[in-house]
Amino acid sequence: MKVFEIQQGFGLSNLKMVERAEPKVGSRQVLLKMEAASLNYRDLMMVKGVYNPRQKLPLVPLSDGVGRVQAVGEGTTRVSVGDRVAGIFAQKWLTGSLSADGRASTLGGPLDGALAERMVLDEDGVVVVPDYLSAEEAATLPCAAVTAWHALLSHQPIQAGDTVLIQGTGGVSLFALQFARMAGARAILVSRSEEKIERAQALGPLACIDTRKEPRWVERVLELTGGAGVDRVVEVVGGKELAKSIQVVRFGGSVQVIGILDGVSAELPLTSLLMKCVRLQGIFVGPREMFERMNRALAAQQIRPVVDRVFPFANAPEAFAHLEAARHVGKVVIRF
Repeated sequence: MKVFEIQQGFGLSNLKMVERAEPKVGSRQVLLKMEAASLNYRDLMMVKGVYNPRQKLPLVPLSDGVGRVQAVGEGTTRVSVGDRVAGIFAQKWLTGSLSADGRASTLGGPLDGALAERMVLDEDGVVVVPDYLSAEEAATLPCAAVTAWHALLSHQPIQAGDTVLIQGTGGVSLFALQFARMAGARAILVSRSEEKIERAQALGPLACIDTRKEPRWVERVLELTGGAGVDRVVEVVGGKELAKSIQVVRFGGSVQVIGILDGVSAELPLTSLLMKCVRLQGIFVGPREMFERMNRALAAQQIRPVVDRVFPFANAPEAFAHLEAARHVGKVVIRF
């Protein structure tokens, strides 16, 4: 079978299509014929060697993919041949809080990921995806959608009438926008691109702020909220932007820290953090049971993921380059 590997060194130039032996299914395992996979920023960082410079190579990248079950091993009961399933991000994180074992079981690094024609996973590590979605749409769910769900609708769900600040127009951000509206919350979206804002407005945010035209966007957010600030921030940028997120959140509000687009370190205004009683929470996708609960809500509301562009499997490196160029709105997908 054909797979893409990061070979003897990091970088997009070392992402190569190669032949591997057909995988064999074992006890309580499932063999998937892959139909689609989607890219996350983490995948690009993994290929470039930024996410984990000590990652053992070769590695098949991509954590998110959907396939049809072709065969099942002895003792398998959760899924059947013909089911369309997605692998969960952390194969050993099924419920409850994240553990060290769960964190070490993520697809696309350290475990081989979804950029392969066929894939074998434990039955516990897959979830049946909603029937109404195309394979390309379903492939966007395991990381981006579950992360957004975790940030807004898990432990302390947002309420109707709350205001949520969403940064950017990537996969997590647009899922967060869709989930906020599903919950009856108001959304404020900030972006550096007028073109991306125009495309995102079709999803109906309360307000969009072009931060290139309004560099003092913190003041604009406070103005839009009557000076109170937002109830929750979906923080995907990190770096120096994290301090601004603390500025715009209300007293007792929360900042859900998800991304590191602007860097892995940040200087925090501790006085504001303390005196406003802000809750700062790191979000690392979520367990299988959260994925399944989210799928039920998606099906009930018929929410469709935003897919920016679909690349054929053979052109996978071009998909990574498109993601790196940051021109996308929503998810970048690869079709097998």
